Amino acid sequence: MNPLLDIHPEVAQALQRGAAVVALESTIIAHGMPWPQNVETALAVEAEVRAHGAVPATIAVIDGRLKAGLDRPAIEAFGRAGPSLPKASRRDLPLLLARGQSGATTVAATMIIAALAGIRVFATGGIGGVHRGAGTSFDISADLQELARTPVAVVCAGAKAILDLPLTLEYLETHGVPVIGWRTDRLPAFYTRDSGLPLVQRADDVAEIAASMRVQWGLGYPGGLVVANPIPAEFEMPRDVITQAIAGALAEADAQGISGKAITPFLLDRVATLTGGDSLASNIQLVLNNARLAAGLAVAYVAQPIA
Repeated sequence: MNPLLDIHPEVAQALQRGAAVVALESTIIAHGMPWPQNVETALAVEAEVRAHGAVPATIAVIDGRLKAGLDRPAIEAFGRAGPSLPKASRRDLPLLLARGQSGATTVAATMIIAALAGIRVFATGGIGGVHRGAGTSFDISADLQELARTPVAVVCAGAKAILDLPLTLEYLETHGVPVIGWRTDRLPAFYTRDSGLPLVQRADDVAEIAASMRVQWGLGYPGGLVVANPIPAEFEMPRDVITQAIAGALAEADAQGISGKAITPFLLDRVATLTGGDSLASNIQLVLNNARLAAGLAVAYVAQPIA
C-alpha cells in the first residue's frame, strides 16, 4: 500500500475479502452543492451504495494524507468547510501532501486515489470535459486525460451540461476511452437524458460491462472507461429551461472574467439559482441513480473471473 494512503478499516476489510467497493468524490461535497444539501446528499449516496451490495469509499485529502473512505464527522467537516477547501486534481496532490493540507478531490484525483487503493468503480455526478470556447482558451478538464491513463470505471450522467459535449466525446474517442451508454444509444447530458450525440457502445447488463473491464485491463490497456447513465426520466429537466439557464450562467461568467477551477462551481451555482433550485434537485437524483448503478457494477466486477 502507498505510504501516503490511509484506507478506512471498513473499506480495507472489504477489499481484502474481495467484496464490492465504490469510490465517491469529495469535490461534490465541498464545491458541488450548498450546505446542508451537500452533506445530506453525500450520506444518502453512501447509503444507496450500501443498499445495493457495495461498500462506499468517499475519497479526499486530509492533513496531507490520501483518504479512501471517510467517516461521518469527516464528511460533515468537508460539507461545512465548503469552497474554503481547495479543489484537488492530479497536479495539486503533491504540494497539498507536502504541505500537510486538505483538499476536495475532483474526478481525476479521486480516480488516482481509488486506483492506489485497488478500487475499480467510481460513481460521480458528471465528469469534466472540454469547456465551451476551448478553441481559444484550451480549457480542458484533467478528468479526460485521467480517464485515458488510470484504470477505474466512472459511472456518471455524462459530462456536465455546461461543457462542449461534442468535443468532450471526441477527446475521449481520440484517447481510446470507452464511453458505454447504460441502456441508451445516446450520450446523456447531465440534467437531460439525451444530448443528441450517438454512442457507438451500449450495454444493458452490468455483467457485460464488468467483463469488458476485466478484458480491457487484462490486455494491459492503461486507462479507464465511462459508463454513461441517463438521469431518471421523472427527474429530467426541460431542455429549453436548462439550455436557457446555462446560456445565462455562461454569459455571467464571461462578464465577470471567471475561469479555471472557479468556473464549474460558479456555473452550477448560477444554473441552480436561475432554475429556482430545480437543477440542484435533478443533480441530487442523478448522483443517487449513478450510485445505484455503480454498486451493481462493482458487485458484478468482483464476481467476474480474473483473466
